[in-house]
Amino acid sequence: MDYVTSTAVDPAKLDAIVSRAIGDLSAGYGGVMISIGNRLGLYKAMAGAGPLTSREVASRTGCAERYVREWLNSQVAGGYLAYHATSDRFELTPEQALVLANDESPVFVAGAWAVPASMWADEDKALEAFRTGSGIPWGDHDGRLYCGVASFYRNAYKASLVPEWLPSLDGVTEKLKAGACVADIGCGYGHSTVMMAEAFPASRFRGFDTHQTSVLEARKIAADAGVTDRVTFEQARAQDYPGAGYDLICFFDCLHDMGDPLAAAKHAARMLAPGGTVMLVEPFANDRMEDNISPVARLYYAASTTICCAHAISDGGRTVLGAQAGEARLRDVFYKAGFSHFRRAMATPFNLILEARL
Repeated sequence: MDYVTSTAVDPAKLDAIVSRAIGDLSAGYGGVMISIGNRLGLYKAMAGAGPLTSREVASRTGCAERYVREWLNSQVAGGYLAYHATSDRFELTPEQALVLANDESPVFVAGAWAVPASMWADEDKALEAFRTGSGIPWGDHDGRLYCGVASFYRNAYKASLVPEWLPSLDGVTEKLKAGACVADIGCGYGHSTVMMAEAFPASRFRGFDTHQTSVLEARKIAADAGVTDRVTFEQARAQDYPGAGYDLICFFDCLHDMGDPLAAAKHAARMLAPGGTVMLVEPFANDRMEDNISPVARLYYAASTTICCAHAISDGGRTVLGAQAGEARLRDVFYKAGFSHFRRAMATPFNLILEARL
């Protein structure tokens, strides 16, 4: 029996869900356009240039005008460009430029579209994981995942890590200024490690990650920043990285990806110097699912389904936290690991910044 014809349907509710679905479909198409504009330098060519014709944009970027014109129309339709009808010119406003053209801006998102592109590319792997319960290791994903994740987090960290997050921890900034030993676990491309090293030249930093490609990229980034005298990157797991006596151990948006977060927390407890601190940065989430209904939560749940949980399962899956674990579940992990102090230092719409001590 057909469900739609046999069940009473509220036309207003049906219109609302259809509108939502079309909006999401439009956003998916639009994401491809944003990625193309970012990779071809179309946004950068328009930033600060005022109103431009399609031919002028094409000339500035070395692209074919007919394609550029259609792309420009898509951007106007999506609200990402202003259009001057009388002169048939297109303009990237200062606000739009911060989001789409300035890759140093804390609200730059154009590069982050590489993440959903990788998710689509890995769809068959996700289908197999759903059917079998198997995991997908981080290193088995489409290569766009790694640069997309780095792009998504880098500028937010740049805007907040040194000026806001570290000062929210008790006494940590003072230690870093004086000279501390720091471990950055799950460091990825090492942007967080390098930012701290640039800000605190008296301290020494070691970044650890299981993904060798990311470790190699992190070393290049450190070299470009001129901080290799105080920063090293190594391939190691969260439960057995070397060293001891760390004054600060950081987990930036990575603990929930681990198959055994309790083992990672226990190892951190063993590696801390007396009076040391664990800084845990996790995706923002409330403790109850019904309180996590928002565009940000949806983004995190979706990524968690095919990336975070998939890696944790591949990594043993003793505890699969997911990207919306929430403060209470994270606190429980650290209390079980022997920590006696755990508090929320601060929060943003995207992150929880948590402090743990023995």
